[in-house]
Amino acid sequence: MANYQGRRVARGHRVAIALILAAVVLAAAALLCQGYWNRAAGAPDASRGEGPSGSGAGTDMSRLTSPDNTPPEDQPDRLPEDRPDDPPEDSVPEDAPYDFSQPVPQGEAVDNSYFDDAAFVGDSRTDGFMLYSGIGTGKNLTSNGLSIFKLAEKKALTIGGKKYTLLEALGLESYGKVYLSLGINELGVHNDKGFYTSYCDAIDAIRAVQPNAVIYIQGLIPLNEKQIEEYNGNKYNLTNEHLRVYNDLMRKVAEEKRVAYLDLYGEFADENGSLPEGVSRDGVHLVKDACKQWLDYLKTHTVEFDRLYPQGLPGAEEPGEAIEPAGPDTSTEDGSVQG
Repeated sequence: MANYQGRRVARGHRVAIALILAAVVLAAAALLCQGYWNRAAGAPDASRGEGPSGSGAGTDMSRLTSPDNTPPEDQPDRLPEDRPDDPPEDSVPEDAPYDFSQPVPQGEAVDNSYFDDAAFVGDSRTDGFMLYSGIGTGKNLTSNGLSIFKLAEKKALTIGGKKYTLLEALGLESYGKVYLSLGINELGVHNDKGFYTSYCDAIDAIRAVQPNAVIYIQGLIPLNEKQIEEYNGNKYNLTNEHLRVYNDLMRKVAEEKRVAYLDLYGEFADENGSLPEGVSRDGVHLVKDACKQWLDYLKTHTVEFDRLYPQGLPGAEEPGEAIEPAGPDTSTEDGSVQG
């Protein structure tokens, strides 16, 4: 009897062990199936306790669905692959057309080599700039007393022993930039209509001989009337009031003829609209440091030909609405005074 009971106990142990083993096998199988399902669905593996970034936080299923099985507000209601395509590149708007009614904006400074293919057309002020600014390059096409009124007629330049008008001299070489600075010698000549028309004609003539050049009209740097009075009694009646009128006309020419305008007046004028003390010895011509300041301004105010004319060079246009003179026409033969 004892022998029989021992066999029953042994069988019971074996059955218990078998049941335990079966339970372990089933649990392992369940864990494997769950891991496989999680990986197939792209969810973190809960069996390893991994959260969205693998930190062991586990997946918060309450954030994936709300009680009514709708996505919470902070979750997208579509899969990443359902995102709309990026806009095509050609939908990006191109740069706006250049605004010729405004001065050239300030930009990154160029070095002096930018002016290697530049011609500087002007009077004695520009001549002083070429001598004392430190530019060291560019073509000096200046003449004391040069006037916009006689630009195409007066043989003001001598090159190789031969006399040329400014426009003739400008046509002897090819330039990438032409800097025009004229108007001081014309300030005592109250013929604003003639000044405007002459400037328009000058731009057309320069464009005809230099069709691939960027043409810069340089606004007039202000005067120091007190110094002029002390220097020569201001016998030519040079005033900043009339200078500002000429600058306005030159800006109108730049807009009309679609060329670049440089606001040098704004660079140098003090709070009274005058040339500050110490910048000139006679109220007109600039000292060396001021010439360097002039160059620094030019180096930070440049524009490329293709930016001005992305569709090619415009044709010459007729002058716009006539500008009535501010006073009687008191022109001299060549419009010259002291600059």
